[in-house]
This record gives sequence, C-alpha cells and structure tokens, in this order.
Amino acid sequence: MASPTVVTTPCKVNLHLGVHREKDARGYHRVDSVMVPVGLFDVVSVEDAPSLEVAFDPPLGIEPQRSGVWRAASMLAEELGTRPSVRVSVRASIPERAGLGGSSADAGATLRALAARWGVDALDERVVSVARRVGADVAFFLDPTPSLCTGAGDVRERTFPTIEIPVALVMPGAEGGSTVEAYAEFDRTGTDPAPYDSLCEALEASDAARVAAGLHNNLAPAACALCPEAGEVEAWLRAQDGVTGAQVTGSGTCSFALCESVAAAEAVAARATRERGWRAWSTKTVGLPEEVC
Repeated sequence: MASPTVVTTPCKVNLHLGVHREKDARGYHRVDSVMVPVGLFDVVSVEDAPSLEVAFDPPLGIEPQRSGVWRAASMLAEELGTRPSVRVSVRASIPERAGLGGSSADAGATLRALAARWGVDALDERVVSVARRVGADVAFFLDPTPSLCTGAGDVRERTFPTIEIPVALVMPGAEGGSTVEAYAEFDRTGTDPAPYDSLCEALEASDAARVAAGLHNNLAPAACALCPEAGEVEAWLRAQDGVTGAQVTGSGTCSFALCESVAAAEAVAARATRERGWRAWSTKTVGLPEEVC
C-alpha cells in the first residue's frame, strides 16, 4: 500500500475583485480577480481506501458528499477513468465563510494530491477542467501563486512574481451571508468594477506600496450589507498604525490589512483580538508553507 500523499495549501486574499453584471452560460458573474496566497494553511492527506471517503477536522458542518473535496475527487477519477479508492483527510485552519477560499483551497489541494498519486501533472488540462467545474477559485489553488484570473475567476490569465507583504487577517464575530447571498445582493445594489492595470503593474514590479494603493473589491458593499460588522472590521483596520491598505476579501466576512512590517501585522492582530474580541492572524503573502516563519 502506498504511503499517504500530503499537500499543504495556503488561503488567498483578493487584492482586486471586480464583479461585472453579465453572467456566463453557467450563471456565474464575469469576474476579474487578482489573488495572492497567504500563509494560513490547511493540510490535505490522501491514502488508499476501499472506496471514496472524506473527513474534515474540525467537522465541516455538512455531509462530506456535498463538499468540494468530494466533488473534486469523484470528478477527477471519472475524468481519468479510474476509481476514487481513496480516503481524503482535511486538517483545516482556514475559516469558512471568510472570503479566504478555504473550501476551494481544500478542493485544489485534493486535486494536486490525487494528480500526484495517479501520475498526472497538476496543471494537466484535464485536472484544470475539473477544477473549474468544482468551483471558481479552485484552479488558482492548483498552483497558488500571485495571479490575475478572469472568466468567472476560474481562468488564470497571468502570474506575477512572488511578493512578500506582512498581513493581518481579521474576522468579526458575526456570521456573514453565503457567497450566493452576496452575489444576489450585488445584483440588487452593485456598481461597476474599477480597472486592475495599475495593480498588475505594481505586482510585476514587486512594489508593495503601489499594491496597497491599488486594492479594490466592488463585492465588499454587498458583503457588508449582509454582515455590517465586516465593514466595521475593514474601517477599523484602515485606521490602525502601520497599515498601508485594507479591505474585505472576496465575499467576506474576513478583512485583510497589508502592513509596513511583520511587527505592525502582529500588533494589529493582537489589538483586534484584545480590544475587539475578533479572530485575527498575523502572517504574510507567500506560496509555500516553509516560507512562513
């Protein structure tokens, strides 16, 4: 019996999330998304089993068969003409309903692990096709590097050099709406997105100050309408010393702050927990777990 295949996956934040009003044939909004990987990690382990099994620690709160991990494993097996005779175990640290891509990260890591186990490159077009069908952000997590994604956020248009920026992640205590609810609110109240060209230029130049100046998320007002405390977190972060830019990530409820230094990120996260009772993490933009102190 083969030894387990283990993949560690970061979360993501959206430096730019531009949602358009038009939708594709699947009903997905057209989305321009500039994402970077951030050092808060889930660990996915795959080992042989009589049939497909999926387990989450802590428990996900839904049946495993409804998870992106289950869909990823079963769909890739079908695509490759093999049986999904594996047990997938997820040790989760990335919070759900945060806008950090936790479920997409787990599905992407599952595809990476299974691709390695079944002798296929993770960026093989068949794996990418499955990733896009599982969820919009899943393809990003097949190779979690700074990227511009278009289409429904599922087509990687270009990549950028790795940039290391200290980050504080802060989540309110209140639970927000789902991604579906956030997009429904956007359909009622949304505005047109800003361009992303200057942000891409800043990433290409590894210019952290210009990256911070170019943050944009036109889905954030919808997320904050569903969870007003998310807007409170975002505003609080922008007022903190050492923060160069802050915004809600994805459909919320988490906000992130780009910081001048590791010490500043640590101080912001500590204040968020101590003074406001919010969940907070101090980390940085990265790709691989060994790059995180």
